[in-house]
Amino acid sequence: MKLRVAVDLHCHILPGLDDGALDLDDALAMARAAQADGIGAICATPHIRHDHDVRIPELPGRRAELAAVLARNGCATTILPGGEVAASAVGGLDDEELAAVSLGGSGRWILLEPLPGPLDDALDAALEELAARGFRAVIAHPERHPAPDLVPRLRRLVARGALVQATAAFLTDETTRPGMTALAREGVLHVLGSDSHSSRAGRPVVLTPALEVLRSVPAAGAQLDWIARVAPEAIVGGLELQPPFPAH
Repeated sequence: MKLRVAVDLHCHILPGLDDGALDLDDALAMARAAQADGIGAICATPHIRHDHDVRIPELPGRRAELAAVLARNGCATTILPGGEVAASAVGGLDDEELAAVSLGGSGRWILLEPLPGPLDDALDAALEELAARGFRAVIAHPERHPAPDLVPRLRRLVARGALVQATAAFLTDETTRPGMTALAREGVLHVLGSDSHSSRAGRPVVLTPALEVLRSVPAAGAQLDWIARVAPEAIVGGLELQPPFPAH
């Protein structure tokens, strides 16, 4: 049975905010690509970090503007709250700001962006702070942080309540697929996101092909419905969630 991913948890679809969509036409094309792939909703996740002037109080208005454009153009894709919060930015945000950029706006799950380079103790510290303040983390794009200790570090973070989001395009690209499926076999990939920035270049808002790649990975393949539907819907709903497969 062919499954569809319910929610794209990581997408830079709001135009003119960061390095994402260039304008409303670009954002509309991204939303249409999502609809064509069977994605029902997109978490709009602009960068929340020092090198992007994203003003959190403005985000509801930006989402409403895009939603109106989608409605006028017959696109049914729902735009949900979110943000890609840099590990280095967590300490500078109050609880209200974190809740405002939580995935789905539920006030529970934060899409957490590690610092460049191998994962380090700064990510552990950010995860600890989030947990102490009542939040849980979805760690973004682990494929950007290759290192000999990547899997052990991810295992430790998962054991402390984090989930890990894989970028879909890296599962379908022949060059990067082996490394990504290796992470899936280790049980340290849990949900998908497009991490798309534009309809005009780069990664598309398409998740289904990556889900089909995971079908052949034993740990993930036995839990495709959890990866595609149960987990993302729980995350945007602010529910508690535990992976159904262990990190080896």
